[in-house]
Amino acid sequence: MTLTTLNALPPEQLTEALSKCCGATTWIDKMKKEFPVKDEDTLLEAASRHWQTSSEDDWREAFTHHPRIGDLHSLQHKFAATANWAAGEQAGTVDASTVILQAFSKGNQLYEEKFGYTFIVCATGRSAPEMLALLTERLSNAPEDELRIAMTEQEKITAIRLKKLLTA
Repeated sequence: MTLTTLNALPPEQLTEALSKCCGATTWIDKMKKEFPVKDEDTLLEAASRHWQTSSEDDWREAFTHHPRIGDLHSLQHKFAATANWAAGEQAGTVDASTVILQAFSKGNQLYEEKFGYTFIVCATGRSAPEMLALLTERLSNAPEDELRIAMTEQEKITAIRLKKLLTA
């Protein structure tokens, strides 16, 4: 959609559009107050500003709106509203071997047990082995450090999805 179309959406449709980019309710509510926006840069700046000032609970809420990396089943079913975007973002896992997918499954489980949320990585342009290496590496992080890293990755994902929204 164009920026003009996005600016003209009724509140409930704007909520739906923004929720495809980031699932944090407070972030969505703050973003809705920014409309109409004058251009893409203004939209992206507002998205970043509101994300940076969101709470840890908001960040964690947004993380619940992501499928596990390499979990094609949940991508297709639970996350159907953003499945096409997420599938493109996770394109590096499409041809991943069974061994890598099994390693993702185990790594995702360990990550969620340690940190309490889904492993968040901006997967766009990354291969399955690269994402698996990041998952393995980040398992050694302290929880407070990992939360900041995941928050930064979510911010990247949100910006990419906002740009996709404007080209959809």
